[in-house]
Amino acid sequence: MTTLISFLGKGIADKTTGYRTATYRFDDDSKHTTPYFGLALAGYLRPERLILVGTAGSMWDVFFEQQDASDDDVLALIDAVRESRVDADMLSAQEKRLTKRLGLPVICRLIPYARDAAEQTEVLLTLAKLVHRSEEVFLDVTHGFRHLPMLALVAARYLAHVKDVKVRGLYYGALEMTSTNGETPVLQLDGMLQMLDWVESLATYNKDGDYGVFASLLQQDGLPEGKAKQLTRAAYFERSSNPVKARETLGSVFSAIKTHNGPMGVLFRDALTERINWFKEPDRAAWELALADAYLERRDYVRAVIYLYESFVTRAVLEHKLNPNDFSERDEAWKDARQDNKQVRKLEYLRNALAHGIKSDDKEIIRMVNDENCLDDQLKKFRRSLFN
Repeated sequence: MTTLISFLGKGIADKTTGYRTATYRFDDDSKHTTPYFGLALAGYLRPERLILVGTAGSMWDVFFEQQDASDDDVLALIDAVRESRVDADMLSAQEKRLTKRLGLPVICRLIPYARDAAEQTEVLLTLAKLVHRSEEVFLDVTHGFRHLPMLALVAARYLAHVKDVKVRGLYYGALEMTSTNGETPVLQLDGMLQMLDWVESLATYNKDGDYGVFASLLQQDGLPEGKAKQLTRAAYFERSSNPVKARETLGSVFSAIKTHNGPMGVLFRDALTERINWFKEPDRAAWELALADAYLERRDYVRAVIYLYESFVTRAVLEHKLNPNDFSERDEAWKDARQDNKQVRKLEYLRNALAHGIKSDDKEIIRMVNDENCLDDQLKKFRRSLFN
């Protein structure tokens, strides 16, 4: 199902007609003259439902008057709008008539003025109750109060998460941009929704380190599909403790990301490339240590201890001039490094406890596993003492 949600604000009075009309021009050059943009947009998008939301003082009177409501109803609404006392009964009386006239289900709902956090929350909850799970939604913010477009952006993200709604467009009839020929352009503000997608992905990455979340966004922004898939593969290898394959794969896509000039990429590429720059470290021990630091900062202790352990092993292998990619040589170097080194053995026990779920008999390890602050402190001590 597709639904258009249109916000109603205050109408702008005109001395001759009563309310200002505008001729809205869409991208396909079609035009529609009306005092209320939501009707023009409904005709353009052909949604399966129309939801009108407004306050007790919104322009309900002009909307219903344009739809040939009875004189008595319009007069009652004019007074109610002027005094900001439109109620649900006044709106429900018009819904059936509007549904029949427009040829699609119409729902009219009152929302508060969104003056504070409580009222803003109520607006979001009202919208969440009105939409169906997984449906497609278009938002019209043309006639809402000036602060409502900001709330509409929040609503778009909120509905996407709590109701799995797909917000397909955010529209604004830009009356203040009316040209000399009297045509008012229709703006699609979808770029703002895309920016929020990127901001959310940055937040997700900062939390768990999975830069694969950027792959689909980069592809939508013009990065070749093959390069986007390489980023996903690199993230998979990194998060499954395979830094060699992760580095190899990142090396094949990094320059493409660094030079990507898509509209969103220009905004976010520096932040992204900074986050995947670890692969430029000089050797495997340095790659693994950089990853250990990154995961420790995110409090991802399992990956942090694995990469810390592996970095120590790799460094020992390199000091012995052995092959860091050969298991038997890694094992040989590790056994030599752990001799007479209590800290190294503690790191091994902690790694086994976290990575494999092996219950330790060591009281210190037990305390670390059962106390996050203790674990965090000890990992930082390992980092300082074993990698100075």
